[in-house]
Amino acid sequence: MTEVEIGRAKSARRVYAFDDVAIVPSRRTRDPQDVSISWSIDAYQFEVPFLAAPMDSVVSPATAILMGQLGGLGVLNLEGLWTRYENPEPLLAEIRGLPAEQATQRMQAIYSEPVKPELVTSRLAQIRAAGVTVAGALSPQRTQELYKTVVEAGVDLFVIRGTTVSAEHVSKTQEPLNLKKFIYELDVPVIVGGAAGYTPALHLMRTGAAGVLVGFGGGAASTTRASLGIHAPMATAVADVAGARRDYMDESGGRYVHVIADGGLGSSGDIVKAIGMGADAVMLGSTLARATEAPGGGKHWGPEAHHPELPRGNRVEVGQVAPLEQILFGPSTVTNGTVNLAGALRRSMATTGYSDLKAFQKVEVVVAPYNAR
Repeated sequence: MTEVEIGRAKSARRVYAFDDVAIVPSRRTRDPQDVSISWSIDAYQFEVPFLAAPMDSVVSPATAILMGQLGGLGVLNLEGLWTRYENPEPLLAEIRGLPAEQATQRMQAIYSEPVKPELVTSRLAQIRAAGVTVAGALSPQRTQELYKTVVEAGVDLFVIRGTTVSAEHVSKTQEPLNLKKFIYELDVPVIVGGAAGYTPALHLMRTGAAGVLVGFGGGAASTTRASLGIHAPMATAVADVAGARRDYMDESGGRYVHVIADGGLGSSGDIVKAIGMGADAVMLGSTLARATEAPGGGKHWGPEAHHPELPRGNRVEVGQVAPLEQILFGPSTVTNGTVNLAGALRRSMATTGYSDLKAFQKVEVVVAPYNAR
């Protein structure tokens, strides 16, 4: 990739965000109803390649169940309000109503309540009782402490999600999580991330992960770029990790690791481009926080927003645009790509002549000469 000189002592790769690239039609088109957007990971099949992000403004036990009933996967935040409080509804309402200048400090206080293992068990049991695939997420820092509780509760897919997750964390003060040993000994598939480039993703794949989340500080509520100066434009990040998947398949004799874009997916067009860059599925935060059933009630925040020492996110206003089913499947009455996500993906694939997600990963893309959606 072309190197750009920043100054005499520093050069850099030119990389691209979703807004910098565009999908190109080919010689063939299809009917949208003939296109399959189904997705599977390990033994679990889904009608749509959408995961609801483990964020308290997006996923409650009830919305995880609804997401599963609609053919996707809802991932519950196992360090969120639902596992800290028996009844988190009053606190969710309080967070929704906080003045912007008070939100961070008050959220830090609310989230200082300890996670209760018995609530982890009961929330996951509630989702399992509904007959949908059960997925829960922990940060790398809490995985050692709580994973046995999570597995014993009957989770189907275990997600380890942080701002960034490496296979080689180094610490002088504590024993780091040995991902390879952990995944090998665990009896459920593990999805891990975020990873923002080829090398860290390849190392995560070598741990035995079933899927790798791609993204770093690109979400609508994140201020990681402003606070840490770190950012990974998503078009290049997804393509790099897809390249790691290809090389790992050769290295491992054919083992396939799923690439899941996580961040910077504010519209259906971004989702289309993520798949076109090589993602198998997408993890959605703000896009689904706009659902009328979402716990955030039109507000959206992530775990980095209430970090006790260095908050790196805001509680943001996303509004409520439609019920979850309508956001996923339409019909849409808006033109900005926030409703009928599945329909938009189907139509893009049909317009470019591809019949399934795997084939669509090979679609032609161009660097757009303008900054427009």
